[in-house]
Amino acid sequence: MHKLAVILYQPDIPQNTGNIIRLCANTGVELHLVKPLGWGSMNDAKLRRAGLDYHEYTNLVIHESWENCRAYFAARPIWAIETDGRKYYHQVEYSSDAVLLFGSETRGIPQSILLELGMEQVVRLPMQPTQRSLNLSNSVAIAVYEAWRQLSFIGGI
Repeated sequence: MHKLAVILYQPDIPQNTGNIIRLCANTGVELHLVKPLGWGSMNDAKLRRAGLDYHEYTNLVIHESWENCRAYFAARPIWAIETDGRKYYHQVEYSSDAVLLFGSETRGIPQSILLELGMEQVVRLPMQPTQRSLNLSNSVAIAVYEAWRQLSFIGGI
């Protein structure tokens, strides 16, 4: 049985990824990173500090490319969370095998990937119209908790 998963496409900031590692450990969500990563190694001090000691409790997979990651999730629904989504993140029904895709902090998700998934699979988080984006780790937390809520917090206490 699959469980919720998060993909970070080419993340730039190790502290954000560290926070997301901790989030995934505490929610039971798989975490997938698509290279290149914006830091040297998974032993980066900022990454380790932000993730505290939760690295060992997270199912973490690193993919060499988007193509490898996409193949890994070939049979699962992928929801891209991006600022140009046509509907809000809470207006979709997440299945227990849903995958949430987030882009890098500086570049987002490439348009080619959004078109590959289909714009009906792209959702947004509400923001003030004059703002560009939310912090990546905050965005992941919002979307993960909505998907998990819809699944009655399966596996949680």
